[in-house]
Amino acid sequence: MFSEANVELLLGIVKNDLASALWQTVYMTFLPTILAFVIGLPLGILLVTGEEGGIRPLPKPLMKILNVVINLLRSVPFLILLVVVLPISRFVVGTTVGTPAIIIPLAIAAFPFIARLVETSIREVDQGVVEAAQAMGASPFQIVWKVLIPEAKPALISNFTVALITIFGYGAMAGIVGGGGIGAIAINYGYYRRRALVLYCAVIVLILLVQLFQSVGNTVTRRSDKRIR
Repeated sequence: MFSEANVELLLGIVKNDLASALWQTVYMTFLPTILAFVIGLPLGILLVTGEEGGIRPLPKPLMKILNVVINLLRSVPFLILLVVVLPISRFVVGTTVGTPAIIIPLAIAAFPFIARLVETSIREVDQGVVEAAQAMGASPFQIVWKVLIPEAKPALISNFTVALITIFGYGAMAGIVGGGGIGAIAINYGYYRRRALVLYCAVIVLILLVQLFQSVGNTVTRRSDKRIR
């Protein structure tokens, strides 16, 4: 594993490809997560506020369709969804290879997951606080914006971290179909070329990035939680 050829290959990757791969990994982790959160946040709130007994009930058929669509998208394995959605990437960005092409499949795979995480976070809010806001005449929008989201903020940040790490894992898997980043190095240089040293080093980098994301997420969550101040 530590032969001269393997070490030279690893050093060449570190010198020529590592910085670009790190940027691609961060880019195709944060951008899809943000896009998915933009879609998933209102959907998750809607799943709570629009149900029967919620602050703004919606028709039951509409809520049922919404739940079915979210469950269907969540049930599709990522690699299968990736292959199915790649034609959309070709239409939007003009290619199915590289980091930009992976952004759309990652966002589509992530937003149903985030919607459920947001739903769970909102359900943790004390209903007494919501009832007090309703008693004071707050509108549904005011309750959502000034009560539900602020009260659920620590849980939302924590779940954002969970989603970020999940998408990070999806992005690493996308290297097998032409995505970029550290995952592509692990697949192309480590697995396909049978260079165990490169593969293990890429895995170590991925693990370190996950630890960094989780540590930052935990810190921000603690600082946003007014219960532990």
